[in-house]
Amino acid sequence: MSPLKNDRFLKALFKQPVDRTPIWIMRQAGRYLPEYKATRAKAGDFMTLCSTPDLACEVTLQPLERFDLDAAILFSDILTVPDAMGLGLYFEEGEGPKFKTPIRTAEQIKNLPNPDPEDELKYVMDAVRTIRRELDGRVPLIGFTGSPWTLATYMVEGGSSKTFSKTKAMLFEDPKLAHLLLSKITDSVVAYLNAQVAAGAQALMIFDTWGGNLSPELYRLFSLNYMKDIVSRITRENDGRKVPVILFTKGGGMWLNEMADSGCDGLALDWTTDIAAARKQVGDRVALQGNMDPTTLVASPEVIRKEAAKILAAYGKGSGHVFNLGHGITPDINPEHVAALVDAVHELSAPYHL
Repeated sequence: MSPLKNDRFLKALFKQPVDRTPIWIMRQAGRYLPEYKATRAKAGDFMTLCSTPDLACEVTLQPLERFDLDAAILFSDILTVPDAMGLGLYFEEGEGPKFKTPIRTAEQIKNLPNPDPEDELKYVMDAVRTIRRELDGRVPLIGFTGSPWTLATYMVEGGSSKTFSKTKAMLFEDPKLAHLLLSKITDSVVAYLNAQVAAGAQALMIFDTWGGNLSPELYRLFSLNYMKDIVSRITRENDGRKVPVILFTKGGGMWLNEMADSGCDGLALDWTTDIAAARKQVGDRVALQGNMDPTTLVASPEVIRKEAAKILAAYGKGSGHVFNLGHGITPDINPEHVAALVDAVHELSAPYHL
C-alpha cells in the first residue's frame, strides 16, 4: 500500500513531534454534507449505504475533498457487530436504530455466536480495503467499534434508551449473566477490530457512548474492564507501523486516570472536561483528543476561531493533542463553519509546535 503522505494524526497519538495539531471530526462523513445526503438517497436506506463498500468508501472520502482533515474514519455503524450476532438491526425514520430480536433471555445470551469478520461482516472489511486503496496514502484511516457496554445497552433495550433500565437491571440482579453477555461481545469486538487492522485500518477508536451513565463502581466492572481486555488483545502493529488505540467514554471525565492506565494511546474527551486539567492529570501516559462542544459550530466562523484558540491554548505546547469535537457533528451545521474550524486549528496551532 502507498506510504502515508500525512501522518500528523498518528504522530500526535504517539506524542511525537508534529508541525501543527492534527484535526478530524467525529461523524465527519454525515448528514451535514449535501453530497452525503445525495449518496444516502442513491443508496435508498442507511443499512444499504453501510453495507455497500463502494458507497461507504464514497461517503468516507467526501469530507476529505472539502476539508484539509488529517484522518479519515471508516463510514459504518457501531451496531454492525450485534447485527452480525443475529439481532436483526434496522432503522426507523426519526427513531434511530432498533433490533428485531433484542436480548430477553439467558438462553439467547448463551447461544450468541461469534461472527466471522470476513463472512458476516465482510462488507465492512471490503469497505476498509476499498477506502485504503482510494486514499492512496493521503491520510490515515481510523477503524472503530462500540464498547461492549454500549453495544450491550442497544442489544438488551432493543434500541436507544434514556434510562437503560433493562440493561442496568441485569447488572444488579444477574451480574454473572451480564458478564457473560459482555464477554461474548468483547470476543466479537476483538475479532472485528483485528480484521479491520488486517484489512488496512491504521488506528482504532472504541466508542463508549453510554459509559458515563454508570456509577463509578459499575463503570469499572462492566465497561472499563472490558475495554482494557480489548486493548490488550488487539493487533497493535501492522504494515510496519504501530496501530494506536483511542478510548472515548462520553461523560467519563472523572475516570481519566484509570482510562489512561488501560494501555490505550489516546483518550477522547467530551466538552464537559477541561483539557488543561486532563493533560495535568494524565501526564505523558496518553495523548488527548478533543474537545470542542459540537454546537459551537452553529456560531459564526469568528467565534469558532476564538473557541478553537482557547482549546489549543488550554492544551498548551508540545505534541499529544488531536483536535476534535467532544461528540459527533450534528446535521444542522453549515459545512463552511467546519472549514473555518479546520483552517483555524492548522493555522493557530503552529506556534505550539515550534
